[in-house]
Amino acid sequence: MPTVNSHDNQPTNPIVQAIIEPDTDDRSMEDIVLAVARFSALGDVVMTVPVVYSLCHNYPRLRVVMVTRPSLTRVFVNPPTNLTVAGVDVDGKYKGIQGLRQLSRDLIADYGITDYVDIHDVLRSKTLGMLLRLRGVHVTTMVKDRRGRRELTRRQGKVMVPQMGARARYRLTLERAGFKVTRCFEGLYDGHARADLSKVESILGPLKNGPLIGIAPFAAHPGKIYPPDKMLAVIDHLINNTYAHIYLFGGGKHEEEVFSNWSRRYPDRITSVAGRRLGLDGELSLINHLDVMLAMDSGNMHLAAIAGTRTLSIWGATHPYCGFVAWRHHPDDIIQVTMPCRPCSTFGDKPCYRGDMACMNSITPELVASRVMSAIAK
Repeated sequence: MPTVNSHDNQPTNPIVQAIIEPDTDDRSMEDIVLAVARFSALGDVVMTVPVVYSLCHNYPRLRVVMVTRPSLTRVFVNPPTNLTVAGVDVDGKYKGIQGLRQLSRDLIADYGITDYVDIHDVLRSKTLGMLLRLRGVHVTTMVKDRRGRRELTRRQGKVMVPQMGARARYRLTLERAGFKVTRCFEGLYDGHARADLSKVESILGPLKNGPLIGIAPFAAHPGKIYPPDKMLAVIDHLINNTYAHIYLFGGGKHEEEVFSNWSRRYPDRITSVAGRRLGLDGELSLINHLDVMLAMDSGNMHLAAIAGTRTLSIWGATHPYCGFVAWRHHPDDIIQVTMPCRPCSTFGDKPCYRGDMACMNSITPELVASRVMSAIAK
């Protein structure tokens, strides 16, 4: 079985290790404007940050345009000077084939892009690439190994082999485009003592005293969510056995209601961030000041990682072998149980065919709480 590289949580793989010779041309870096496209989801876009920032530092004369959704542009905190983040509304102005045709024109007119790297590999991003190629832009598209993930998640005859991680696949695609990316990203706040809290404190008030624990108990799909009653038991245990203050992260009406109930239970020890309009940049600033974050296999796990905060993650239907482990996430900080049915899904969006979600229910609140307390003790 391939081993895991602890530096970036990627399996050693001959595809990654092979030197891919880029197409050579006589263009200088000053002549190239490189657009890198990834539209969703939050976690996948966050995983582009270490790669794109490293790219910009590796090629200081290269102009890079990160193309993503407007709601995700605030993830790119303290960007390199040669990085521009373009938020494009692919559900509005640039929706459909006509919208993408307009987007191809606008990217060339507004930014002068000469090269396009698609690290999403979906119909929308591939169509945009085709339209740009017709306009003379150099186009490179990421290749997803969907077969490997199918073999990993099927019910019978699972092939439990770690898949190439998302960041490794992003780097490989850039290498095919002619840009060899070495890892030099050290976190969003590298070179800064701490993230600025002025925006956060203007909304939430001064940072609380004592150890600070972030908890992000929800995810986009049910297979990734630790049962809320068990998470409340984790909170009970932490409140009763530590002096910590807990910040709850999430969004949406349902999550806000759950957090409101939990906060009323411990009004002096819990602060809900949901619905407080901090924005992703504000949440990242707050996360940077936490002692530890407890999250699911979710976007918040990835946010905490690039914010430089130690993160404990709970995994149920999904599995780190699928290739979506957070940046520099240590294997010892992954909480999971070994079961013959895991993983049953790459994204946690399939119903549990056992019907009991044993992958989550077998993880006791006492175990989770003890791991958190051990983390803050360090």
